[in-house]
Amino acid sequence: MRLDMLLNKLCLTKTRSIAKNACDKNLVSINGKPGKASAEVKAGDEIILKLYGYAHQLKITAIPTGNVAKTNATDYYELTGKTELAKPS
Repeated sequence: MRLDMLLNKLCLTKTRSIAKNACDKNLVSINGKPGKASAEVKAGDEIILKLYGYAHQLKITAIPTGNVAKTNATDYYELTGKTELAKPS
């Protein structure tokens, strides 16, 4: 599944366009490399998402086949780390 679509389906971004813009601005990395919106994500991939004031480190455990309810989103990934981003001065 495309990276931008996955971030949106798992409720990690509010819209797919926010996910795409985050990828375009190098705020998303997949397996240590900059994540393009069109990159294919597989189970086992590690994603770092720098949005909403934090760097979220995720490990994808499964790829959803359809829409995902917000309450079930965490069934598809595990949060391996979360660090606060430095605020601009």
